[in-house]
Amino acid sequence: MSDDRIHIEQLEIDLNVGVPELERARPQRLLLNITLTPATAFRELGEDLGRTIDYAAVCQAVTTSLRGRSFKLIETVADETALLIKRQAGVQRVEVEVRKFILPQTAYVAVRTTR
Repeated sequence: MSDDRIHIEQLEIDLNVGVPELERARPQRLLLNITLTPATAFRELGEDLGRTIDYAAVCQAVTTSLRGRSFKLIETVADETALLIKRQAGVQRVEVEVRKFILPQTAYVAVRTTR
């Protein structure tokens, strides 16, 4: 196993999320940080795009999957995102961090999961 990774920093998605119904009434800005460990080491790619992870497609799949849905927990957003990505061919491991900007006295609240 190689230590090669692809990192997507601050994928921005507006989602209805929160425990109180009032909080879920309007979309909130979330930032997702996603780190992918590919099944194929970078040195083995040979410049072949078909052998690497299409990170633009990952971003599109995550955005499409989540948009328009309502969640109570950012933990669920992280879990569903990780599972969606893990099912994609070529992904050996995925780490997902979801940041929510809800508490005025903090920069953000985050959850992180690894699959």
